[in-house]
This record gives sequence, structure tokens and C-alpha cells, in this order.
Amino acid sequence: MREISIKAEEIFHIGGWPVTNALLLSTIALLVLLAFGLVLKRKILLVPGKLQSIFELLAESLLDLMDSVLGERKLSEKYLPLIATIFLFILTSNWLGLFPVVGSIDIAEGGHIVPLFRAPSSDLNFTIALAIISVFGVNFLGAFAIGAGKHLSKFFTLKNPIFSFVGLLEFVSEFIKIISFSFRLFGNVFAGEVLLMIVGFLAPHVVPLPFLFLEVFVGFIQAFIFSMLTLVFLSMAVREAH
Repeated sequence: MREISIKAEEIFHIGGWPVTNALLLSTIALLVLLAFGLVLKRKILLVPGKLQSIFELLAESLLDLMDSVLGERKLSEKYLPLIATIFLFILTSNWLGLFPVVGSIDIAEGGHIVPLFRAPSSDLNFTIALAIISVFGVNFLGAFAIGAGKHLSKFFTLKNPIFSFVGLLEFVSEFIKIISFSFRLFGNVFAGEVLLMIVGFLAPHVVPLPFLFLEVFVGFIQAFIFSMLTLVFLSMAVREAH
């Protein structure tokens, strides 16, 4: 049985830059999405076929969901690329980490047996980076939407002591969001990987299948939660405070 490591294992270096198994799989996930997007773009038709109709239906469903949060279709279409990219990237990364072939390839590194690939979301560096992108992206978009001055006034105001104190709490909460975002995603995916590893070691054939399907569901739910929380925070950021 492999050693359980919270830290992603380094597998090789590019110059002085260490490449971990989680970073390698996240790069593959990015390339998969890029290739899929380019292929789909070339096959877009005025009269959609079955595959294009399915994706148009999914896009329309996501827009309807965003409408319920943002309140208007114009805003939903404007911020759809951000929300959809976060969702698809996390979902693809989570599901690629569950492939049997992905989890079965080991290499020797530093006298230890380590997996060549690891689910990116089971690396805290990956989830913190996503959380930083999400939180800072939301604040930048909010500043562009209503103006930097009005956006900053949500956190820093001298109207009265109560508003000033609440604004400071809101400012601190922006950094707390990074912690909650990153540890929620990391904890759920890492715990699932450890569970599958232990169950697969104790009973390597049929028994792990229910847990594998559970992790497929968990991977989807975690991607959905992360993207929807980003959407909710975005909806508050692009509106002026009352």
C-alpha cells in the first residue's frame, strides 16, 4: 500500500521548478478541456446536431440558474465564462483523478513509491490557487461593474462607527473565503482518495465500486458548490451596497 501524503509528491523538475503529480494531472485536465473546446467550436452548426443540442441545453440550464441569482440574462451571459470555466475545470480535474488507469501508475521517487498522477483538488496548493482566483476575480469584477470607489466603500467607510466596523469585518471575510473555499474542496477530495486507497487495498475488486460512484458524485457536487458560491459572491459584488 502507498504512503498517504497530504502534500503532493514531486515527480520531476523543469529547471528549478518542481512538478508534482497533482500539477501534472491538472495540466492534462487543462489540455483535455482546451482540445474538447477547439473540436466543439469547429463543429458548431446553425442547425445543431444531437451533441450540440445537448451542450446548448446544458448552457441554457446554467444560464437559467445564473438568472435566478443575478436577476437578469445580460449579467448571466457576461459572467457565464468565469462560472462555467471554474465548474468544468474542477469537475474535469476531480473525475480524471478517479480513472482506474490514472490511479494505478506508480513511480519510484526518492526511495518511495508514489503515484504518477494525483487528483489536483487533493493538493492544497491547487485549491488555494483556485480560491484566490475566485475571490480576487469577484472583487475585480465588482470594482469594474460599479466603480472602484463604490466597491471599496463596502469595506471602508466613515459614515458612522458601526458601518466602519461592519466594513472591516466584510474585508476580513474576503480572506476567510479563501480559506473556506480551499479547505472545503481539498478536504472532501483528499478524504475520498484516502478512502478509495484503503478500501482498494483491503478489498481490491468489487467492494470499491460503490465508493467510486460516491466519489464521482462528490466530485460533481464540490465543483458545483465552488462555482455557485463564486456566483453568489459575484452577484453581491456587482451591485451597489444599500
